[in-house]
Amino acid sequence: MNVLSLFDGMSCGQIALNKVGIKYDNYYASEIDNYAIKVTQHNYPNTIQLGDITEIKGEDLPKINLLFGGSPCQGFSFAGKQLNFEDPRSKLFFEFVRLKDELNPRYFLLENVKMKKEYSDIITKYLGVEPILINSNLVSAQNRERLYWTNIPNVTIPDDEKIFVKDILDYDTEHKKLSDKTIKKHFFYIKNYTPTGKSPTLTTELAHGTGKNITPKCHYEIKNITNEDRVFSPLECERLQTVPDNYTSVVSNTQRFKMLGNGWTVDIIAHIFKKIIE
Repeated sequence: MNVLSLFDGMSCGQIALNKVGIKYDNYYASEIDNYAIKVTQHNYPNTIQLGDITEIKGEDLPKINLLFGGSPCQGFSFAGKQLNFEDPRSKLFFEFVRLKDELNPRYFLLENVKMKKEYSDIITKYLGVEPILINSNLVSAQNRERLYWTNIPNVTIPDDEKIFVKDILDYDTEHKKLSDKTIKKHFFYIKNYTPTGKSPTLTTELAHGTGKNITPKCHYEIKNITNEDRVFSPLECERLQTVPDNYTSVVSNTQRFKMLGNGWTVDIIAHIFKKIIE
């Protein structure tokens, strides 16, 4: 079995495959971020890195049985500028389509953010399947709505495992505290956020404590539980994404926050991949 992961990042798809016990002979990855590649190769040294997706040709690869990826979403996101397919990053979706057509894999999976229907309909047209909307809060302590287009049969919404922020906190490590100035600056957002027991969608800003209207949500959740003015640690961000503890520890905290904010919720991908076995 040969697997090709496009926009592989830190290889969350590979974690998911191993989690559900799907055996593969070769795992090909397309990624250009050197820090993410370093994390992948540290954990999965047999990964075959192919580099830039625009330079990959289907004819140069063996038969691919499973193709998946999460193309850059900044041009689609409700949190972004809604630039849709004119955004250079969003145009990379068509590279996914190109390789899907060239390789004709038995199974494919594309993940992306929740977006305007006019955009998702374009993706649906090219992939030939309707997306399923799944919130990561069913299998993790994080609210993270994402769309999944796949021809893997019988994919359903997972059961609610009832995991909350209090379940993923690391009480054994000294954490980065929020300054009084930061707390005062963000007081409006803190005051007007009602904690639900779940983290808001993990982004690099939320994790690293630099976001204007996101970090306080993260802060409020922790404050109510630990009475600490702090943000999530990299380890806690791994747990929010259901990534194994310290999986990303071979790079700096800044890079850990970045790749975890950009990554997949592993247990959602594992839930989808289970259907291949079933």
